Amino acid sequence: MPIPATNAGYLLADKVVFLTGGTEGIGFECAQAYQRAGARLCIVSNDRLSIDRARTVLNPEATDFVLADVADSGEIKHAIEHCLRVFGQIDVIHNNAGISSPSKALHDTSEPEWKTLFEVNVGGIYHTTLHGIESLKKTRGTILNTGSLVGEIGQEIHAAYTATKGAVNALTKSMALDYAPLGIRVNAVAPAGVLTPLLRSWSQQQPNPEEVEAYLNQIHALGYCPEGDVIADACLFLISDMARFITGCILPVSGGAELGYKKLLAPQALEAKV
Repeated sequence: MPIPATNAGYLLADKVVFLTGGTEGIGFECAQAYQRAGARLCIVSNDRLSIDRARTVLNPEATDFVLADVADSGEIKHAIEHCLRVFGQIDVIHNNAGISSPSKALHDTSEPEWKTLFEVNVGGIYHTTLHGIESLKKTRGTILNTGSLVGEIGQEIHAAYTATKGAVNALTKSMALDYAPLGIRVNAVAPAGVLTPLLRSWSQQQPNPEEVEAYLNQIHALGYCPEGDVIADACLFLISDMARFITGCILPVSGGAELGYKKLLAPQALEAKV
C-alpha cells in the first residue's frame, strides 16, 4: 500500500528504519509492514536480485537500498552513512539479516562454517550498533534483533546456528542495559518455525525432508507454521511507541511451540549421524 502524502497518525510516522536482510522472508514482510505504518526505509541486502524484486513492491519514494554484507564492518559503515545522507536520521535499527546453514552437529561443522555463522548472525549486530549508535542517541531510538526460539531451547543437528541465536538473546539483554540511560530500547523477537527461504533450505538438509512439513505444523501449539507476516506484526509493535516501556525483551512469536517442543528426528537418526 503506498504511503500517503502525509503520514501523520501512522504508527511509524516520520520514523526512519535501517533494516538488514529486508528483501526476503521475515525481513521483507517487516519492510512492508513498516512502510504501511508510515516509515521510511533504508534496506541492506547482499543479494542484488532480491533487491531488484523488492523494488517492484515497496514505495520508491520512501525506500532506499544498499548492497552490503552485514559481516563487513566497512560496508555497514558506508550503509549507515548513506542512510543518513538520504534520510537525515535513523530512528530504528532492525538487525534481521541472518543465515542458518549448515544444519549439522557441532563436530560436523567446519571452522569456516562456524566463523561465517557468527560473523553474520552476531557480527552483523555489532557492526550496525558500532556505526549507528550515535544516530540512535540523537533520536532516542530503538534496536530490534531477529532471534529464534532455538536460541533458548536448542535444536538437534543445528548446533552452530542455535549458538548464534543464544548469543543474540544474551546480547540483546546486555545492550538493553547499556543503552537504557540513553533512552534507547533494545528488544528481540524469537520465532519458532516461519515459512521463509531459510526454513525451506533447512528442511532440505534434514534426514527426512518429506516429513518436515507435518513436523513444522505440529511443533506449534496453534497447529500451523505461519508466514512471515505474523512476525512482522510483532516487530512493528516492538519498534513503535506502543512498546515504549519495553526493553530487554526476547518476545516469543512462536504459536506456543516452546510449551511442548517436539523433536524432528528419532534418537536413532541422530546416533546414526554421530
